[in-house]
Amino acid sequence: MAEAPLPANQHPELSPPPYSLGQMVLYFLKLGTWGFGGPIALVGYMKRDLVEERGWISESDYKEGLSLAQLAPGPLAEQLAIYMGYVHYGTLGATLTGLVFPLPAFLMVLGLGWAYTIYGGLPWMQAIFYTVGATVIGIIANSSYKLTVKTIGQDWLFWAIYIVSAAVTVITESEKIALILAAGVLVWLVKAPPKQWRPKRLSSFAAVPFLPTLMAVPVTDPGILWQIFTFFGKAGAFVFGSGLAIVPFLYGGLVNELQWLNSEQFVDAVAVAMITPGPIVITVGFIGFLVAGLAGAIVATLATFLPCYLFTIIPAPYFKKHGKQPGVAAFVEGVTVAAIGAITGAVVVLGKRSLVDIPTVIVAVVTLALLLIFKKKLPEPLIVLVSALLGLVIYPLTHPAL
Repeated sequence: MAEAPLPANQHPELSPPPYSLGQMVLYFLKLGTWGFGGPIALVGYMKRDLVEERGWISESDYKEGLSLAQLAPGPLAEQLAIYMGYVHYGTLGATLTGLVFPLPAFLMVLGLGWAYTIYGGLPWMQAIFYTVGATVIGIIANSSYKLTVKTIGQDWLFWAIYIVSAAVTVITESEKIALILAAGVLVWLVKAPPKQWRPKRLSSFAAVPFLPTLMAVPVTDPGILWQIFTFFGKAGAFVFGSGLAIVPFLYGGLVNELQWLNSEQFVDAVAVAMITPGPIVITVGFIGFLVAGLAGAIVATLATFLPCYLFTIIPAPYFKKHGKQPGVAAFVEGVTVAAIGAITGAVVVLGKRSLVDIPTVIVAVVTLALLLIFKKKLPEPLIVLVSALLGLVIYPLTHPAL
């Protein structure tokens, strides 16, 4: 495959990619159905399946997509999925992959939202989440380990950036976009001095940061659906990183300010996101359903994912065109390393919330050990299913009040 190919529909003279658009769409439909573990695990699956095993996407294209997903606000895994669809099939590919990837999880959370509304809660979910949360930590720890080993290498500068980024994420419990950008600038200055960079070639990026202002229009319509659209639109446009970053934003707005949910309902919504496949941010569909039924679920989901779609396809052509310039390539390398450090830090942050006692620690360690030993032979969905069943047995024993 040619290095960093442009979309085939823009350059028909290029040889066709080794896969059809239908195959790529089907892959993301399956990943959205069986891809457990949240954004950290999902980006790892994409690298394993599309780059290493099938050879559909080049290593450089994957790194560019991951960097762009970290630079732009919105859910990490969804943005990377959109970019993977864009690589060879342009805007059409990006649109289709962006639509089908979260669709299975969206349908699942609709069903859970219906059950939650009818039966007044999901008490059994505590038992399932008790062990599934620990299993998820093991899965994302494995994905983080593989990303680290394959990306960082022996470069001392990369290791320094990686460690700092991971430490900051653990301390602040959030991903810092300023730190990620600074890492890109540092690597650019060290590995590709400014004299090799032509700033005018990246001038088109200047328009991108102003796009979030479109989502900040004051709310004038008191209608609940418009309120949902503007709130979740801002969440998608201003929150960087994975579900870890969007959860505090959602909690402050939904529980403290708007008071659409109470604390217990919000925790249940996060639990739903963790036990369903696909992007963790799909919890917005569950929340929207609780607030305004089916229409609320649809509006909340569209509002959250629309900004990340725009922030991916708009700068994508410039990433494809100028990504191999020495300065840009160095900047992307720095951003990628910092992003992986942040992902590793997120594993620790999530672990502190999910590994609450000895049984959950054992579940996480066993999950990680199994994945390291059996590698590709043990499917993650099977591990999650077994963990859920195990939770139904263990939780009543460790929590007699259930």
